[in-house]
Amino acid sequence: MFGLGMPELIVILVIIVIIFGAGKLPEIGSGIGKGIKNFKEATKKEDPKKIDEENNETDKKA
Repeated sequence: MFGLGMPELIVILVIIVIIFGAGKLPEIGSGIGKGIKNFKEATKKEDPKKIDEENNETDKKA
């Protein structure tokens, strides 16, 4: 995972807690989770232009 071991991850987590405070962590985690979810959903959806191009290529071959 990016060459980071457990000690490095713990240090990063401690720094984040110091910067943002323990009260903000659930809010930050929720925001990151929603962002990742939206990104995954967006990558799963096919681009309508791409679908049209594929259909046109199939029609030209036939």
